[in-house]
Amino acid sequence: MNLNVFMTVASLDPSTGGPSRSVPRLGEAVKKVGADVQLFVNNQEGKIGQNKNATSESLSVNAVNKLGDAVKKLKEKNLNNVLIHNHGIWLPINHYASETAKRFNIPLIISPRGMLEPWALNYRRLKKTIAWILYQRRDLKIASVFHAASDKEANSIESLGLRIPMAIIPNGVDIPMFRKLGEDIKKERTALFLGRIHSSKGLINLVRAWTKICPEYWNVLIAGPDEGGHKAEVELEIQRHGLSDTFNFVGPVEDSDKWEMYKNADLFVLPTFSENFGIVVAEALASGLPVITTKGSPWAELEEHKCGWWIDIGVEPLAKALQEAIKLTPEERKAMGLRGRQLVEQNYSWDKIGKEMLSVYEWVLKGGSPPSCVILD
Repeated sequence: MNLNVFMTVASLDPSTGGPSRSVPRLGEAVKKVGADVQLFVNNQEGKIGQNKNATSESLSVNAVNKLGDAVKKLKEKNLNNVLIHNHGIWLPINHYASETAKRFNIPLIISPRGMLEPWALNYRRLKKTIAWILYQRRDLKIASVFHAASDKEANSIESLGLRIPMAIIPNGVDIPMFRKLGEDIKKERTALFLGRIHSSKGLINLVRAWTKICPEYWNVLIAGPDEGGHKAEVELEIQRHGLSDTFNFVGPVEDSDKWEMYKNADLFVLPTFSENFGIVVAEALASGLPVITTKGSPWAELEEHKCGWWIDIGVEPLAKALQEAIKLTPEERKAMGLRGRQLVEQNYSWDKIGKEMLSVYEWVLKGGSPPSCVILD
């Protein structure tokens, strides 16, 4: 009999960040390899599941208040192949997932989704300290397994001393049709940032680094939703340095528009302070783009596979990497991009990720030897 997996995530709104896209895709990947998966999300103005970019018709999407009833229905059949996989922490939906797992005595897998990274813990620290004392530590301690998207995230989780097994499985990425590697005769070049416009993403550093190089015929395209009014802060910095003609904001983009931006760009830049994975890095690599990102993300593979720059956080390292990238010929950048695409195809396909996650579920429910991706305390 198939495993029954109930996944919970706070939102399917793309403006909330990577989990709104990666969690439904994970559900689809796990379902494809043999599990029965249902996704439970918060009520959002009665528009449950209307983000068609994030879900397919094959994945059932439900309001979170139906989670308890769904679990109860299966438990009444005396099934022992039921588990909850909760994505994220701190929010009421995450607490409800833990309470439901405890109530029905079923395994709980928790994917913190970067919310236990040091930078994230320090953001609005007082509020999180109170939540940690009241319920969050207790919720984490009942987990059967933590799921980390990288070694970096696993280390952050382990530093909390919870002593729970850890499955290290990266996010997957869709592989777009690859652009031709023909002659590139265009004069204008584009460095692309795609993601939430948030203080954690390092866009102020990008503006300040750009002032140090001011390359001719290059522009910076910033795509993504504004969060907390940070866009105004970035725009003010751009104006202060006289770069208004160089930096362009296009707002949120999804699906075909997003992939078209990757396709038309020449370089991808994510000057982040903290990422547990950085799915936009994988998407850029899959699109054949060389990438610059910081050691706030877990992408040492960029340098290992010679497909980008993995740099210290700060203006000076970023300016140096940008200068090196811009000096490359189009052919050299495309060769880097091809190596990046090969890396993604080898390590980050959704088929591979779905099989690894299913092996974790089976181990949690049936026991035996842990899969290779699991680290026991």
